[in-house]
Amino acid sequence: MIQFSKAISIRWADLDPNFHMRHSAYYDFGAQLRVEVLDQLGLSTKLMQEQGFGPILFREECVFRKEIRFADSIIIDAKMAKLKPDASRWTIRHQFLSPEGKLHAVITIDGAWLDTKLRKLASKIPREAVDAFHAFPRTEDFVEG
Repeated sequence: MIQFSKAISIRWADLDPNFHMRHSAYYDFGAQLRVEVLDQLGLSTKLMQEQGFGPILFREECVFRKEIRFADSIIIDAKMAKLKPDASRWTIRHQFLSPEGKLHAVITIDGAWLDTKLRKLASKIPREAVDAFHAFPRTEDFVEG
């Protein structure tokens, strides 16, 4: 079964001088979850490298609601918020939640696929990418197109 959420452990290195999680650690956790989910869906970094394509981000935004501290138990999830039918453009939303469901932060990313040989947006999206992105759970306000 594909895991679109996971518990994260806050490391000492994830903290800032105020002893809560530093802003860039949120982005690191989001990127790690996305790579793990894509790998579970059969879209590994090896496959992307072999086929000459990969994700490219146009926007990455985090809204901080409640600070996360060293001993906090946090669950991060990944859901598709917007997706073109051909999966050429997409928006993924991550939520950082306490086990009780209290929202700590939301990351939203907008992206597309890059042809890594031509260094421009991919004109043909590989079937593996289309299938993987259509397998994501949807947000409540999901938009197609």
